[in-house]
Amino acid sequence: MDAAALVIARDDPRRADIHQLLDEHLADMFATSPAESVHALDHAALLGADIAFWSVRENGDLLACGALREIDPRWAELKSMRTTPAARGRGVATALLDALIADARRRGIQLLSLETGAEEYFARARRLYARAGFVRCPPFADYTDDPHSEYFELRLD
Repeated sequence: MDAAALVIARDDPRRADIHQLLDEHLADMFATSPAESVHALDHAALLGADIAFWSVRENGDLLACGALREIDPRWAELKSMRTTPAARGRGVATALLDALIADARRRGIQLLSLETGAEEYFARARRLYARAGFVRCPPFADYTDDPHSEYFELRLD
């Protein structure tokens, strides 16, 4: 992958290709976890004023998306991380995660949190977050103990 060819920027989750990728994301979340354990944001929630939504594109083609949801001015949650099948294994998710972390730092965020699934399906995501320095933590914000969820945080201060 030529990282210089990637364009990582704020984007609109209403764009057709992003909407389709998010549809796939939601479908996979409901296929792999019980409904009460799915915490993925729907399309409308991603338009909230507390959301900074990003995409990764190469030659105009969508490769990935992700978002930061501000919990308070110094605390944000990573949401809606998803790569297209063609982008997997190319370092695209790492590039996006690095950009989201850098954006959080620029905005003065001191703590990044995330929830992801505990099932084997989510093992690659958990490894990605661990490589970036995220460590396991107890449930945060409105989350509760759930055998289908794992929680992570990264201190930026």
